[in-house]
Amino acid sequence: MIAIVDYGMGNLRSVHKAFERVGFPATVTHDAKVIEKAAGLVVPGVGAFQKAMENLRGLKLVGPIVEFIESGKPFLGICLGLQILFSEGEEFGVHRGLGIFQGRVVRFPFSTPGSPLPANSLKVPHMGWNTVRIVKDVAALNGIGDGAYFYFVHSYYPVPEDRGIVATITEYGLEFVSSVSRGALFACQFHPEKSQAVGLTVLRNFARLVHR
Repeated sequence: MIAIVDYGMGNLRSVHKAFERVGFPATVTHDAKVIEKAAGLVVPGVGAFQKAMENLRGLKLVGPIVEFIESGKPFLGICLGLQILFSEGEEFGVHRGLGIFQGRVVRFPFSTPGSPLPANSLKVPHMGWNTVRIVKDVAALNGIGDGAYFYFVHSYYPVPEDRGIVATITEYGLEFVSSVSRGALFACQFHPEKSQAVGLTVLRNFARLVHR
């Protein structure tokens, strides 16, 4: 069973429907016991880092999610579900995340030193289709070519201390980490559920890991 964590952040329906489209039904839940028993766990989300962590603490889901990840079972984080895996987020002050990975989630600058873009021309949030450069061979990206387009909506991105977890890089004014992987964990800044066929491939690959 694949469990999708409902912590009040983002449109869970689109993620749920996307799994149904690839032939792997999932359950939307905020029940710690369901999470514990799940064979695969998905944490999606759109919104603020601080609010996400407040909601997870309020629902008493921080411990169950961390324990699930540490168990080594397949885990998928999407957008905000990627960001909260890190130790700190800088949105509206510095706030503590789940601490699965050491690193900080930072905001896009409006312009960057050395960027060919004119000053203040970088639109934030980064919204729309962009390519990913694959730097690590991971199961979630099986069948996806280097330079594939995915859909993004975000103003912040992670800066991992351990570059060994980086799976893909994307350029938007600067190069940023657009997905990470370690063991059976894969987490992406882009939205597979909104990325048409290539995004459904990611979800199908994840579901196959769960059901193998």
